[in-house]
Amino acid sequence: MNVEVTPLPGIGVRKDFTTRAGRRIGVVTHRDGELELIVSKADDPDTSLAELPLTVEEAGTLANLLGAPQLVAQLAEEHSDVPGIRTGRLTITAGSAFDGRPLGDTALRTRTGVSVVAVMRAGQVYPSPAPDFTLTAGDLLISVGTSVGLDGAVKILKHG
Repeated sequence: MNVEVTPLPGIGVRKDFTTRAGRRIGVVTHRDGELELIVSKADDPDTSLAELPLTVEEAGTLANLLGAPQLVAQLAEEHSDVPGIRTGRLTITAGSAFDGRPLGDTALRTRTGVSVVAVMRAGQVYPSPAPDFTLTAGDLLISVGTSVGLDGAVKILKHG
């Protein structure tokens, strides 16, 4: 998709794209760091239907929500010919025993056979995280393993 970048003098920068239906969806990054999600009217792509202010954390969460399904689908397709292997999304929640701790402290691979193949954080993908990768609340761990292993990994991340 073609992303248009438009400087907005005195305001910041708008980055947007046109959907198949003709709407423009984008983000305005203000000079002071504020973020705003924008959506155009269907009948007038130059007129805004909605402008929604977002914190950096909210923008990152939205990016994870939009990006994670694509990454999981791609991995699932790549593993579709391997019987018994699933791709899953595991979340580090606020208050998790592993919030602020290295991935290696979870011992997920040793305890469940599950491999973390990527971490999504604030719209960024960190492929093949090393054991010293520090986890943070809101992180989405893209993982590969058996159904039993993934269920066990969820319990470990929740209860330690």
